[in-house]
Amino acid sequence: MVFSRAGTVLGFGRRAADVPEGTAEAIRARVGKREFSAFIAEAVERELRGQVLDEYLADYESRKGPVSEPARQRARQVFDEVFAEEAEWPAAD
Repeated sequence: MVFSRAGTVLGFGRRAADVPEGTAEAIRARVGKREFSAFIAEAVERELRGQVLDEYLADYESRKGPVSEPARQRARQVFDEVFAEEAEWPAAD
């Protein structure tokens, strides 16, 4: 792992991201060195799914009107179930 002033530089195949050293230490303490990359990948995928769902719901609301909280929660559950079936984030064409 390479360290910079901003923190730990994480390599993702050909990708890298800066993580503040305190955050990296907290992750290592929670999951250990061996699971560090998996933890980061899962967190990024959760964030992506959340943002995509939020965008979908905002678009739906702009066209059809407000979405109730129970419907919003059900949409999140269904969305998470669909993506849980995939081994990784779908690649863009």
